Amino acid sequence: MTQTFRATLLAGALALAAGMAAAKSDVTIGFQLEPPNLDPTASAAAAIDSIVYANIFQGLTRFDSNGGVIPSLAESWDISEDGKVYTFHLKSGVTYSDGTEFEATDVVHSITRAKAPDSTNPRKSIFEVIDKVEAVDPLTVRITLKRPKGGFLFDMARGDAVIIAPESAATNVTNPVGTGPYRLEDWVKGDKVVLVARDDFWGEKPAITRATFRFISDPTAAFAAMMSGDLDYFPAFPAPENLPQFEADPRFRVTVGTTEGETILSTNNKMPPLDDVRVREAIAHAINRQEVIDGAYYGYGTPIGTHFAPHNPDYVDLTALSNYDPEKSKALLAEAGYPDGFTTTLKLPPPSYARRGGEIIAAQLAKVGIKVEISNLEWAQWLDEVYKQTNYGLSIVSHVEPFDIGIYARKPYYFNYDSPEFDAIYAELDATSDPAKRHELLVKAQEKIARDYVNGFLFQLPLMSVSNAKLQGLWVNAPAPVTDLAAMSWAE
Repeated sequence: MTQTFRATLLAGALALAAGMAAAKSDVTIGFQLEPPNLDPTASAAAAIDSIVYANIFQGLTRFDSNGGVIPSLAESWDISEDGKVYTFHLKSGVTYSDGTEFEATDVVHSITRAKAPDSTNPRKSIFEVIDKVEAVDPLTVRITLKRPKGGFLFDMARGDAVIIAPESAATNVTNPVGTGPYRLEDWVKGDKVVLVARDDFWGEKPAITRATFRFISDPTAAFAAMMSGDLDYFPAFPAPENLPQFEADPRFRVTVGTTEGETILSTNNKMPPLDDVRVREAIAHAINRQEVIDGAYYGYGTPIGTHFAPHNPDYVDLTALSNYDPEKSKALLAEAGYPDGFTTTLKLPPPSYARRGGEIIAAQLAKVGIKVEISNLEWAQWLDEVYKQTNYGLSIVSHVEPFDIGIYARKPYYFNYDSPEFDAIYAELDATSDPAKRHELLVKAQEKIARDYVNGFLFQLPLMSVSNAKLQGLWVNAPAPVTDLAAMSWAE
């Protein structure tokens, strides 16, 4: 072999190695909202799940991109004939990112902790159906329910039901330790969260080895960051007016899918005069949904008349119950004793649909005599002031958790809605597995909250995403607030 040929081979090998080394394995993702912490069992903020669900934390089951429930830490399960006993067979060889082993006792600990009297789990109610949970052996868990629950496997797929180790439970809010393929490398408050792939991950290694989540609340800044290439992906892009520019640029891919996000005018049902159903109905008839959709979201969004996703087969269209009718609104206000209207607060979180929609709704309400004092809150402020303290009259927010009509039966909850009739409907639904009977009950549940005008039901939030055209494996729809890093890869 000549020296020249050897040199050529060496140069080729070096070039190949350099190309392989340069293969992209990192991704930078934009979000409008920063999570208040990183423990999905400690807070209701969907922004937490958007970062840690399936990436850091895993549950017995999980959601896939179509909203189906698939195995996760449980590789299979058996259900007793009476529907009350679930036996989960756990995956072997699973470890947490701190090196500790995952076993059945961790499941017992996680569920016991979630249903304890002092539990702060945001969905503590989904665990109340559990009578007992037992570790049969290190890889088998038996969960006995008080009564059959048709959606039990679905509930176990929620972020609120992820499995955590006793050793790290107290510090997961800032230093999350889970069984998933990624671990936390850095969190710069107000700026970014960085996840890196675990070298010791027990399962298949993901193609994306480093993910940076950047928090950009301003829509104009989000547009600039995508255009400059500083971001690779922005799910739930906050500036729909810019989508045509991205669609015209071959560097980008634009998708418009569905979410589980019912966008509502949240209403404090215990604050006078909002505690009067006639006043709440008056508010509903004062709102022109299409005007809100067009002005706040440039025509993207599906009008809703109740708290249920239109793409769900059990959805019923109840928009006519709260059609735009300002004269009826004025008559209802007069009947309730407010012929000249009244004043209340409208406290808005950062998302564009809330800030932009709030201005439009404030103008619509003013036309019937309802004056609102607008306060723009940061996300942490909103969670504290509106969600926790219920110190508000009206607000606007999208509830993006899947199949969450059950929140209207929660006590306490920030709507302050209390209806024994709705509670009875939901309790029967919760214990029913027959599809036809469930459909009947779901229709009743939707109609009840619509006729009680619990909230102003506005529109179903679409998922408008912008990404680098070479980034693959992205979810088009959002059946849950998930950013599935392990599903992503870069095209060569």
